[in-house]
Amino acid sequence: MITSVSNERIKQLVKYRNNAKERRKQDVFLVEGIRMFKEIPVNLHIETFVTEGFYEKNRELFSDMRFELVSDHVMDVISDTKTPQGVLSVVKRLHYSLEEVCKGGSFAGRERWEDCSDAPLLIALENLQNPGNLGTILRTAEGAGVTGIVMSKDTVDIYNPKTVRSTMGSIFRIPFCYVENLAAAVGKLGEQGYRTLGAHMQGTRFYDLDYRNPTVFCIGNEGNGLSKELMEALSAIISIPMKGRVESLNAATAATVLMYEAMRQREA
Repeated sequence: MITSVSNERIKQLVKYRNNAKERRKQDVFLVEGIRMFKEIPVNLHIETFVTEGFYEKNRELFSDMRFELVSDHVMDVISDTKTPQGVLSVVKRLHYSLEEVCKGGSFAGRERWEDCSDAPLLIALENLQNPGNLGTILRTAEGAGVTGIVMSKDTVDIYNPKTVRSTMGSIFRIPFCYVENLAAAVGKLGEQGYRTLGAHMQGTRFYDLDYRNPTVFCIGNEGNGLSKELMEALSAIISIPMKGRVESLNAATAATVLMYEAMRQREA
């Protein structure tokens, strides 16, 4: 059992927790908590650190898995939560190309998608900075049938522990990637037959448009919205009508409204 926070492996875990650059360098991220632990694909698992109390209650989970016992104090140090559940894993990062995220399809010239339930539905995120927002969008995207997430390079690290935790396992199932130039990527998707739409207060009411064909919803920074460059690459601007004194919605909430409208239309 590891009982010292001076242990080199424990120091490395703290680096993984706190430093996105270190996570990238070693091509890993951290997964914490029993629910997320159960979601880890076998081929991505590297090692797990577990308290004695957690192990005694969940022995069946470790019958064929590499793990290391640590003291409660050590778990407190490596955990990103105030009340650790007692299990933390090191996991290989996932890698997808833009083509994989977009299903590699080109739909130019196609007037009608025969089975709209299979039509790609993408979320493009520009400069999102809140880890919880990103995690919630990923989790909601899976529930709404989104096929992929594309992010600008300045969007918060998807492997931030808070983001990973907020996905509740969806990070293992929804393809995603970062791109150097989001406006250029979205513009190219438009050329390939996707309808590229940006959320903005001055746009067409979102429920007046058809989302049954390949669609990209673009969500901007929490405070600044979409950049001028991305706005110019879009095929249309859409808005979510507001009542009362509300001026805008949280980025994750706005994305949720749009995703589920697309899902409603595709299942009608």
